[in-house]
Amino acid sequence: MASSATTCSSVLHLLHNDTSTSSLLSSKGMHLRSSSLSLLSPRRTSSPSPMIQFSPKGFGSGSANPLFVATAEKKKSPFQTEAVRQLTGSVTKTEGFRFAIVIAKFNEIVTRPLMEGALDTFQKYSVREEDVDVVWVPGCFEIGLVAEKLGKSGKYNGIVCIGAVVRGDTTHYEEVANSTASGVLSAGLNSGVPCIFGVLTCENMDQALNRAGGKVGNKGSEAALTAIEMASLFGHHLKE
Repeated sequence: MASSATTCSSVLHLLHNDTSTSSLLSSKGMHLRSSSLSLLSPRRTSSPSPMIQFSPKGFGSGSANPLFVATAEKKKSPFQTEAVRQLTGSVTKTEGFRFAIVIAKFNEIVTRPLMEGALDTFQKYSVREEDVDVVWVPGCFEIGLVAEKLGKSGKYNGIVCIGAVVRGDTTHYEEVANSTASGVLSAGLNSGVPCIFGVLTCENMDQALNRAGGKVGNKGSEAALTAIEMASLFGHHLKE
């Protein structure tokens, strides 16, 4: 028994340190399967195997061998991302642009502060006074017709449409508000010149005044800034 133990110990020691393992085992009359040798003395290779093998039969339940961990292979996408050209208008390059303001006389207590806000914004963004024309119309219903006429004249790069429609006790409010919005939209589409909707549609006069320089700001100023940006977009990027 002592001799057998000594022989076994020698074999295990040499399995880790001697490259002539096969010859030693043969001289001792011992034969081990290659699978056992690989477990006792794993060979080191210069590079790891590119594939991870899983046991087809797990530890009695058909699951993968938990001793092995699969690494995810990164596949190169067949699609390559290309730079997308993005176009936007500028509010700082206003030289040479001309604008018109179409404003309704009806509810002038509201529309005049809106116009003043628009003029003030044009001045702040370096649009010259002589490059802005103001056209008064009786009411909001007439804004679209005049805006389209001005747009087709070819004199302007942008048109600001200003008005105020306040809800009353009849459906007149709905008809005027919808017709005004459609008119301004059609003016821009038919003329090819940006027509900016600066018409207030409010429930009461307090809401309108708050949007004409009151607590909510000045929507006329916002409309003028939009006109500048759209004029720049058309003038610098969307030329025919």
